[in-house]
Amino acid sequence: MTFRAPVDDLLFVMTHGAGLGKGLAEGLYPDLDDGMAAALLGEAGKFAESVLAPLNRGGDKEGARLENGVVMTSPGWIEAYGRWREGGWNGVCAPVEHGGMGLPHLLQAACLDMWNAANMAFTLAPLLTFGAIDALVEHGSPELQERWLGKLVSGEWTATMNLTEPQAGSDLAALRARAEPAGDGTYRIFGQKIYITYGDHDMTDNIVHLVLARLPDAPAGTRGISLFLAPKILPDGARNDLRCTALEHKMGIHGSPTASMSFGDHGGAVGWLVGEENRGLACMFTMMNAARLAVALQGVGIGERAFQQALAFAVERKQGRSARHRGAGMSPIVHHPDVRRMLMTMKALTQAARVICYMTAESLDRAHRLEDAQARQAASERAGLLTPLAKAFATDIGSEVASLGVQVHGGMGYVEETGAAQHLRDARIAAIYEGTNGIQAMDLVTRKLGLSGGAAMRREIADMRGVIAAARAAGADFAPMAARLGEAVDALERSVAVLGAASPEAAGAGATPFLRLFALARGGAGLAALALAARQEDPADPAGRVALAQFFAQNLAPGSAALETAIVQGYESVLNSDAALGISQTFP
Repeated sequence: MTFRAPVDDLLFVMTHGAGLGKGLAEGLYPDLDDGMAAALLGEAGKFAESVLAPLNRGGDKEGARLENGVVMTSPGWIEAYGRWREGGWNGVCAPVEHGGMGLPHLLQAACLDMWNAANMAFTLAPLLTFGAIDALVEHGSPELQERWLGKLVSGEWTATMNLTEPQAGSDLAALRARAEPAGDGTYRIFGQKIYITYGDHDMTDNIVHLVLARLPDAPAGTRGISLFLAPKILPDGARNDLRCTALEHKMGIHGSPTASMSFGDHGGAVGWLVGEENRGLACMFTMMNAARLAVALQGVGIGERAFQQALAFAVERKQGRSARHRGAGMSPIVHHPDVRRMLMTMKALTQAARVICYMTAESLDRAHRLEDAQARQAASERAGLLTPLAKAFATDIGSEVASLGVQVHGGMGYVEETGAAQHLRDARIAAIYEGTNGIQAMDLVTRKLGLSGGAAMRREIADMRGVIAAARAAGADFAPMAARLGEAVDALERSVAVLGAASPEAAGAGATPFLRLFALARGGAGLAALALAARQEDPADPAGRVALAQFFAQNLAPGSAALETAIVQGYESVLNSDAALGISQTFP
């Protein structure tokens, strides 16, 4: 099925859901004024449709492979990456002084939305490079920036993030890779890394690896981790002492090579320190936070692609006779109420996740662009609050929406012929990497709710209540929407109070349902804001934004009551589960 880049829809969400319209009025986005946002999105959409989307199925069927020590990407990948470079897409957000366009995060978010929908496996390569650029801009020395940033921004080289080791998954305190000073300002790196996205490939001549490792005298735990830059090819043209030892055979994203990497088999891989010694985790989190929003947009993109394909199938596929069918023969399955319910659920969840992701990106822009220090701080706190919400909710719904897409296809969805199954297989990883969604929920509850003594969350709740009040005043057809969303926000506010007084274990047990509850309230209010803007622009609402917001409020938001019950009461059954799980209360 051909992918259609929903440029107009994304621009509407940017303008009325995420604050582009307000930002333009305030002068926050002079680089997106005078139709520039629409023009840039249009070009990004064309690239998604014409270059990336046609390679998606081929990349799934004939993925990256390792032969004789060389990683080869899927057919067409090299040529597509060449066109990516020619378009300058690697530098959308990168600083102008390093060759980038310096454009807002909000614009890049919308571009990533389309690029991930078109071909998630391909887009993973530049996604990691974006994060490396951010890390080097923030923490790299002037010498490192001068040597490496230009070719990363241009796309001539790509970058990776080397965190995970065989004995250490999400627990970075267990890392064993080591780095030894060489006496000339460089270091020699030794160790094994796994799950390295695009750890090796044939699309560029060089790959810049950012590697976490320990110095000889480093403190134990995460306080003793440093970050190093170790390129595949050294500045003198010699091959560095690092190599890809294997590629993982994965459930999905087959076009993306996921490598096991070995550093220092023959004397040590040459590396340069990024930032300060034993401060590598702070440097890497700059990269990871950028990657978490980008991964959230993978969930949105896959949701969009799965919805488009399911809708096209439901319009064409005929089965049975619906009550509204008046013609001869069978009716299209889109006429059946349960199929409509699934399609509306797919679209509503995807749009709710999209508006949360775009809000996060807009907050990052405000944190970087506003002149007032207090306003910048508030925007930074909002971005911190929304990032785990965006990552976890959007990637969860990516899997849920793709699964519903398989269901809409029926038996044809379960076989590989239609491609519906690929969306589900590709989407599943996004809830795991860049910090599992359980970790995101814990981060939200244990760190982000307490920002500025809870002021960040109070501001978010006040913003949602403002939208609900506007919906309540908009007319009788908005009243049910306002009522259900008001109940969701009430449940959210009560849950915030409960978690604030909960023990660490009780908070941990309630973290995941709390994140979902927050997403239902925040996403529902975002859809309501879009519906209000649509009604104001055209009372006929040709895009059905009011109907979509009403569906979300009346069919999905009521789940907030059950989530509140799980948060307030369900923790005891989680903590007292030893007998049910057949495990001992005394852990080894």
